[in-house]
Amino acid sequence: MAKVAIIMGSTSDLPVMQDAIDVLKELKIEVEVDIVSAHRTPEKMYDFGKNAHTKGISVIIAGAGGAAHLPGMVASLSPLPVIGVPVKSSNSIDGWDSVLSILQMPGGVPVATVALNGAKNAGILAAQIIGSSNSEVQKAILNYKENLKAKVIEGAKSVKKS
Repeated sequence: MAKVAIIMGSTSDLPVMQDAIDVLKELKIEVEVDIVSAHRTPEKMYDFGKNAHTKGISVIIAGAGGAAHLPGMVASLSPLPVIGVPVKSSNSIDGWDSVLSILQMPGGVPVATVALNGAKNAGILAAQIIGSSNSEVQKAILNYKENLKAKVIEGAKSVKKS
């Protein structure tokens, strides 16, 4: 079974990144979670980026705030798809510094970037990437989307009743 690595620069990012963990677990995708700071543990980040593909990981989700170098640095080292989650942190300029740091990657080092604090979408995107070659995960994604549709239809019914 495919595995998604969810990494973040510090424990303060966990409340945001928890949404990715939760949606992947709901979709029955194995998750590996770790703190990997591009600035405080560069050796760990380098080792992770160089070796993630040898450990059964299929997709990396990297959350970072402030300068937000983690997603791009890992993407520069790894052959795996990397999804960046910009995190609005305490030292952030309204989160824009994180968004732009992850979004504005140079040619040859792509990082798929979701919305500020958009870890849930990062989890869904990781599942969709895996689902493109795994029919079991693809079925889980189709069911997930059907459930979203059903919630909207139910919401519409309750609005019409009022």
